[in-house]
Amino acid sequence: MTDSPEHLTILPEMQLEGFANGDLLSLVLAHMRLTGDRVYSATLAPGEHLALDHNSAHVCLLQSGQLRIQRDDQAAAQVQPGDVFLLPHTLEHLQLTAGDGPTTLAICRFWFDAGSFRAMLFALPWLIHIQQADAAPWSEGLLHFMLLEAHDVQPGGALMVSRPIDLTVIRVLRTWVQQGAASGWLGGLSDARIARVLRAIHEQPRQQWRIEALAKLAGMSRSSFCERFSALVGRAPLRYQNEWRLTLARTMLATQNSRIGDVGFAVGYESEAAFSRAYKAFFGRSPREDHSARLGAR
Repeated sequence: MTDSPEHLTILPEMQLEGFANGDLLSLVLAHMRLTGDRVYSATLAPGEHLALDHNSAHVCLLQSGQLRIQRDDQAAAQVQPGDVFLLPHTLEHLQLTAGDGPTTLAICRFWFDAGSFRAMLFALPWLIHIQQADAAPWSEGLLHFMLLEAHDVQPGGALMVSRPIDLTVIRVLRTWVQQGAASGWLGGLSDARIARVLRAIHEQPRQQWRIEALAKLAGMSRSSFCERFSALVGRAPLRYQNEWRLTLARTMLATQNSRIGDVGFAVGYESEAAFSRAYKAFFGRSPREDHSARLGAR
């Protein structure tokens, strides 16, 4: 029997604060922190370009009309009523143009927080397009609620907008993965053999994995495994493992009152010095700086 991506359980040796056991996708999405600050409607005249904040990410629902999304000289995406699309990166070289008739959209603006799982963001393409047939069960209700809240001036309104944007973005990503269209490590979840390896890496961050052991777990030869893993995930297996460890460590430093050496040991480093070097090489700052920032914020 092969593993289904829907049943990739995690049983981490050192629980992260606020995490419950669940599927692998949920665990990694928990590291993809984002902040949403605005929900609004826009109506475009035929042929009019949609102006969006170039430094933010957006998730949108096309309510009526048609929209064409063009990036450089790539084939344009045609968006139909009821479709949802996610623009996770900056909008440079991107043009959104209304069709022949009036076009109306519901737009959510957000940005990914600096501490988000970087490998997750690297895996996202410039456009994720979910068609109406897959989006309808959840999109209209969520966005209708957000548009109501966007015009509510009562206290707590900002939070009532931000949280549903979180849910909408995560729902788009879940649908994208379920469709088998995902790339990067998300695409690895669609291959049962690679998914087993991803689960093992996530479950056992202290384990000093060797390529041979991971290939055996996948039921593949060493060369075939490395090629398949790198093609789907976008990183070599051991590099991915190291990035995951460091991402876990950063979350622990931000949420737990643990010593730096203990955090490094929990994610597989034998010394605080080795952990600090790897951490600074990946994040551009030392674990002590992040740890001190947390203590200073208390």
